[in-house]
Amino acid sequence: MDSQLTTPVVLLIFNRPDTTKIVFEAIRQARPKSLFIIADGHRQDRPNEIDKCRDTRAIVEDIDWDCDVVKIYSDINLGCQQRISSGLNYVFDHVESAIILEDDCLPDPTFFLFCSELLNYYLNDERIMVISGNNFQFGKQRTTDSYYFSLFTHCWGWATWRRAWEYYDGEMSLWKTVKDNHWLKDILHSQYAVKYWEDIFQDISENLINSWAYRWLFACWLQNGLTVLPNVNLVSNIGFNCDATHTKNINRLANIPAHSITFPLDHPQFIIRDTQADDFTQRNVFRLSLLSQIKRMLKNRLNWK
Repeated sequence: MDSQLTTPVVLLIFNRPDTTKIVFEAIRQARPKSLFIIADGHRQDRPNEIDKCRDTRAIVEDIDWDCDVVKIYSDINLGCQQRISSGLNYVFDHVESAIILEDDCLPDPTFFLFCSELLNYYLNDERIMVISGNNFQFGKQRTTDSYYFSLFTHCWGWATWRRAWEYYDGEMSLWKTVKDNHWLKDILHSQYAVKYWEDIFQDISENLINSWAYRWLFACWLQNGLTVLPNVNLVSNIGFNCDATHTKNINRLANIPAHSITFPLDHPQFIIRDTQADDFTQRNVFRLSLLSQIKRMLKNRLNWK
């Protein structure tokens, strides 16, 4: 990028110096004026992480451009959900909007401009809660515009505002009310999707899943919020391997190439969710493996007894 990025950037790091180095180089090319770095501490039962966490933090010390850096580091391991959510709470206590990247999410250079422009464009439009760099349509073109609107808050490279993040509820305190009143049926179009997300949110409520991202999705759904998704994929997840937290197994989402988006952007005339694209995503991205389906079926049967 020829000019310095004025929108604050947040980098989430942990124990992966290899991918962090690649993603940090992409941030260096964007030269943000403000950079927040959120880091978790090593896990006590994994002493080999001490060196990995130290080496990862050393990489982001190499800042050779004019930049205000804020380090939000933990000496103890807080876990994925608490570390990221508490870190983002700090960020949005200090800035109105930010672009957020994890240590294995490699963006095309145009991703930063895409997010920055749309953060400004939809600044006061509370219908929009997320700007994402992800496109999981696998080559299907949904629109001739530069982007479309979705129910799904894909977070492998994304951006949001303080006004949206304030709805984040780590306790998911409204889940029981939503579940008891079957309100997911008013959000989703298929019984399969309702069942899929009911199981996910129930597992979270029982602390079986340590994820901030599902909690964020739930918060956005409760506000009927929309996510902007680009018509081309702008961020590639390069972190599918055994060192990952949630992406250990290679699947079709791994290493999807990141492409450039054309400017000036063509904005949609209508702010309407693309249900066809979302249905495709539900069927092809948010789907249970056969083994998972069997496990969930057995769990449900046990609960019926």
